[in-house]
Amino acid sequence: MRSRGGSLAGLRITVISSAGSFVSFCNSPRAGSGQPDVAGDTLLRKEPCLVKIPADHPLRLELNHEVHARPPEALAPPLRLTFLALYSDANQRDREHEHVCSLARRYGAPEPPPGATHYSADLGPFRIKWERHTEFARYKFIVGGPCGDPFGPLAIEVVPEEWLAGIPGEVMVAAHAALISVGADPPDFEALAVRHFAGNALVGASIAGGAGIALTDCRIHDGFGRLLVFDRGMTPRQAGRMMQRLLEIDTYRLMALLALPVARSLTPALTTSEHELAQITSTLAGASDSDEPALLDRLTRLEAGIESIESLHHYRFAAAAAYYELVQRRIEELRETRIQGMQNFQEFTERRLAPAMNTCRAVSSRLDSLSQRVARATQLLSTRVDVSRERQNQRVLESMNRRAEAQLRLQQTVEGLSVAAITYYIVGLVGYAAKGLRGAGLDVNPDLAMGISIPLVVVIVALGMRKIRKVVLHARD
Repeated sequence: MRSRGGSLAGLRITVISSAGSFVSFCNSPRAGSGQPDVAGDTLLRKEPCLVKIPADHPLRLELNHEVHARPPEALAPPLRLTFLALYSDANQRDREHEHVCSLARRYGAPEPPPGATHYSADLGPFRIKWERHTEFARYKFIVGGPCGDPFGPLAIEVVPEEWLAGIPGEVMVAAHAALISVGADPPDFEALAVRHFAGNALVGASIAGGAGIALTDCRIHDGFGRLLVFDRGMTPRQAGRMMQRLLEIDTYRLMALLALPVARSLTPALTTSEHELAQITSTLAGASDSDEPALLDRLTRLEAGIESIESLHHYRFAAAAAYYELVQRRIEELRETRIQGMQNFQEFTERRLAPAMNTCRAVSSRLDSLSQRVARATQLLSTRVDVSRERQNQRVLESMNRRAEAQLRLQQTVEGLSVAAITYYIVGLVGYAAKGLRGAGLDVNPDLAMGISIPLVVVIVALGMRKIRKVVLHARD
């Protein structure tokens, strides 16, 4: 609380050190006097209190620095700027980094650190700003100083030609831009169109809440687009942000449109696939069991083709949606105000970009819907095939049961014949035995002995065969 003398009594100031510890300083009256200093406030008595906190997450610094990545250049008029956006895949990142390092070494400037995704340096004759993105890399070459013609001489003319020719990638956007100071009076737009834009209709608006004016014709002149920005009171940082947003709108617009030729090329293939699916489903309704294998083969090939198309082009459509959102956001950040009789950036961009993105979304949705319908048809046909297979298995099992029953009856018949045969041989042995006994002098009638032994032998043989069958079945189980 503040004391009567105006001092800050009991105030504690805490500073977080770079090492992650807390350092606290306590504000109290001067030791021994309690009197305020000449300014009316008591002196700060430093009482460092180091407080240990847990270790940093491995990605803490990287994630914290991400919000400061690719900061816009501070731009002060007058200046000329050349912008390049080159499409390149991830395999060329190391080449791009080394190429920028070679330019820095050539002019004795510090090189970008390994793994850097952006770099800015004043090389003397010009300033360079390099930014690496997922699918493309951007280069800005900035030259300050007055010039009678904003588009001649050009900023890119001071960059070594052999270095420019060796930049990896393919040019997606190339533009010359100029930042010029003007007064409060609006410039003559018709004269500017004739002088700098070959008399083409201009696209532009008042930007940054009226602190600037941006003009372009969205056409290519000698391989480069043209952008003219008038400064009517923007700060250097604000001018840099506006220039970056204007150049990003053109870049993201073209990157989003990369999906349009893909969408157009896929339309005939999707139409053919839809007709094929319609034929298969109509045939499926009245198909017999013998037709199911051929239908399943057609569906499998159709599904494989659709999945191949979707896997090849899914990223392109998703990227187009992301780029389109960035275009809309950058236009909003311009805070543009319409100039009478001139299309602003939002109106001009949405006039063609929005229908193109709707086409891409429609093709992407159509492809996804077709994939789902083919999957459902395949599942339906697979269910039919499974049911047919179950019926076939049931018929096989019934046939096996009938064969087993026939084998059982045959086995029982064989067992009955076996009992009769064994009984015949045993009774014969009994008769031979009775004859032997009679020959030995005993009064035994062989025929009577054989007749009496028949029932006993039959019972004993039948029980023996039953016992043997049980033992065999038990051993098998």
